[in-house]
Amino acid sequence: MTLHFIAKDPETNGDHCPTIWFDDVAQEFVVQGWKASPELEAKCRKSGPIPENEAVVRLPARMSEAMKEALGVAAAAPVR
Repeated sequence: MTLHFIAKDPETNGDHCPTIWFDDVAQEFVVQGWKASPELEAKCRKSGPIPENEAVVRLPARMSEAMKEALGVAAAAPVR
């Protein structure tokens, strides 16, 4: 696996902050974000169940450029 670091939340001190990576072997985005509150999870469940091996995480809108960068990295990765 080659895990490409994309960015951390630019408005944090670098510790315990939302982060985005791209795994070019699994062809997956890896996201560290803030845990969703029970109220937000309940709202999300209106669209369907959240399996035990999945989680709802939040990223601040200020990370939109980092998400665009991650999409660019994914688009450039060789497709399997």
